[in-house]
Amino acid sequence: MFQACSYKNEIDSNYYCQKLKFNCSQSNKIVNFKTTKGDFEVKLFGKDNPLTVSNFLENIDNNIYVNQKFYKIIDYPQIRFIHGGVNPENKFYIQRKQNLNKTSPSIPLEIKFKEEIKPRYNYQIKNPNETENLVNTFESGSIAMVKRGKNKSSSTEFFFVTSKIPELDGRYSIFGKIIKGLDVLEKINKEDYIKAVQISN
Repeated sequence: MFQACSYKNEIDSNYYCQKLKFNCSQSNKIVNFKTTKGDFEVKLFGKDNPLTVSNFLENIDNNIYVNQKFYKIIDYPQIRFIHGGVNPENKFYIQRKQNLNKTSPSIPLEIKFKEEIKPRYNYQIKNPNETENLVNTFESGSIAMVKRGKNKSSSTEFFFVTSKIPELDGRYSIFGKIIKGLDVLEKINKEDYIKAVQISN
């Protein structure tokens, strides 16, 4: 049986927030995605994923996602993956990164377990039994950061899923969920794009 005390969490969010110069938010803010298919609202899990959410909010403040296409759509019979953000193959991505003077093209994988005060960093679940203790799992409308390496997340690319996918739980930083307008997400195709992302509160 999995025990919460079996993992020693030596590095916390404050360490990474200072290292990456983030003003780490630990509140569950709402953001509004305005797309060519319509609008939808996402609740961000700042309390559980402060580093990932702060990185995302900084990207919004820097207008990184304005006029960016949903650059990859993966369709399976029971689930869709909708990738957005900044396509790493786009020259704009390189220019934007240089302009922002980002220290790293990636951020640590960040997942939160029940009954643990701090999130775990650079840690990926290997034992499927551990997923029962995760605070956030993939559900319809979940948003997570694309991975860049085994224990790292991209700093700009993200993806949505349209249904539960337990096979991926504990392997990606899930940092929010659509709370309004899920039907809009389900209509999005590869040529659609984000007009803007606005922080509601």
